[in-house]
Amino acid sequence: MTRPAPAIVILGNGSLATARKIQQVYPGALIHGLAERVDGADRVYHEFGATLRELYQQDTPIIALCAAGIVIRTLAPLLLEKGAEPPVLAVAEDGSAVVPLLGGLGGVNVLAREIAVALDVAPAITTSGELRFGTCLLNPPSGYVLGDLELGKRFVSDLLAGETLRIEGSAPWLAQAQLPENPQARLAVHVGHAERTPAANELLIYPRNVLVAVSADVGNLPSAVREVLHQAKIAVQSVACLLAADGDMASAALREAALELGVPLRFANDVGSVSELARTAIDQPVSNFGDEQVAVVVAAQPLDPMSIGRSRGRLAVIGLGPGAAELMVPAVKAELARANDVLGYETYVRMAGPFRADQVMHCTDNREEMQRARHAFELAAQGRSVVVVSSGDPGVFAMAAAVLEALHESSDAAWHNVDLEILPGVSASLATAAQAGAPLGHDFCVLSLSDNLKPWGIIEKRLDLAAQADLALAFYNPISRSRPWQLGQALEIVARHRTPDTPVVLGRDIGRPGQTLRVTTLGLLTPDQVDMRTMVLVGSSTTRVIPRPDGRVWVYTPRSYGDKLVPVQ
Repeated sequence: MTRPAPAIVILGNGSLATARKIQQVYPGALIHGLAERVDGADRVYHEFGATLRELYQQDTPIIALCAAGIVIRTLAPLLLEKGAEPPVLAVAEDGSAVVPLLGGLGGVNVLAREIAVALDVAPAITTSGELRFGTCLLNPPSGYVLGDLELGKRFVSDLLAGETLRIEGSAPWLAQAQLPENPQARLAVHVGHAERTPAANELLIYPRNVLVAVSADVGNLPSAVREVLHQAKIAVQSVACLLAADGDMASAALREAALELGVPLRFANDVGSVSELARTAIDQPVSNFGDEQVAVVVAAQPLDPMSIGRSRGRLAVIGLGPGAAELMVPAVKAELARANDVLGYETYVRMAGPFRADQVMHCTDNREEMQRARHAFELAAQGRSVVVVSSGDPGVFAMAAAVLEALHESSDAAWHNVDLEILPGVSASLATAAQAGAPLGHDFCVLSLSDNLKPWGIIEKRLDLAAQADLALAFYNPISRSRPWQLGQALEIVARHRTPDTPVVLGRDIGRPGQTLRVTTLGLLTPDQVDMRTMVLVGSSTTRVIPRPDGRVWVYTPRSYGDKLVPVQ
């Protein structure tokens, strides 16, 4: 598996030069800078602790340019399981020290050495085995997997106590290590795909050189795979991936089997049988096993799953929230990080960045929603990971409905096989309401005043009924150069059912630089106070305004229509 690009986290401008040197070693890495203290970072964050913990939980390697103690105290609540952590390093702001902290089995010492070379310093590696032997035996390279971590710890402990070892099988990465080799040694590093019973005197390392092609129709697929491997005396740890026909991309059974076996799931063109599917997937098979439901191919060298067939395409429709990075949900940040392609209105795509050099941006005009949705499916059907960006929440007057409409209209099986997910965001109405207090604290109605996609007559009718029902109202798309008159008519309709002193909240660019929030009344509101970037919240008959110590006000709509509750006069 390819190691993800690390995150370089800095606290001040004094670290930026060192961060840029490290970034040259890892071109895909992004520099995360503390807001208002760092100029020129790739991404801005507001809370160091929350940011570091979020990156850690996303399994992102972390290079923190600060004192090691700060990193340790920050991540301490998450350090529950030894061996299941991403690499974490502390680097001095001036680049004079590189200290690996976590992720000994995740390659942290490899990163430490790479960074130390770039900074021309010695890494502060403290792992006993690695210092003695020049390698971490318990962290084999990509394409190989350790059999048993606990037995491995005992194995290394015995080596450190003075025992020697012999190497059985091909382990080219150990050629330059300073290992105490002896052909008659009791201890043995065994590298091979054969099924073996673990023993205290053996360090079992399995090459990922086995491909298993499967049919989605097999009942209890994980057990069936294990049984075929057992009959062929092949270790399940050597399975590089599962392969299935592309017509089975949407199979939940295949996804669950791959998850249970802990391997990637790949797909190829249907050639009639799983045995033929397996044989044609790789160039140099050594041997074949299995039957017409589970077929196994063993290759001479470890396999790269990314070069076998293709993955199931993924399309995520995401909401960025109102614009502030801290109001973007973590699942959306993770989706952006994994994307190959990002599509959307250019303003929103830029808000979602920055992006790595290998990520492709497809920016279009704001009125090209259906073309954008179809393009997203075309890309995802090729096996790519695609993100369609909306501001706010994608399901509120945004791209989620357009994407589903495009899917509904399509008979292309490849589109319907795409892994489609809608990820929520903080909508503009909710972000504005939160700034003002709780004007939407009771039943409310959200309406778009744009008549681009629906007749104005329908908007008038809905406005009249919603106002008559005494719902608080949230107006999207209230006014524009091409639609200068709708808001005035909307306010006239609402005024038939509300008193002039009904509170109104105007939120412009909430969550973005230069945001403004105003509280006025229905009687004082005029269309010239509003533009396309303004969210208009009109209270119900029970909405109230209370003063704040700073001279501003809170606006809220009580949750109850109790006897003692009367409209504000």
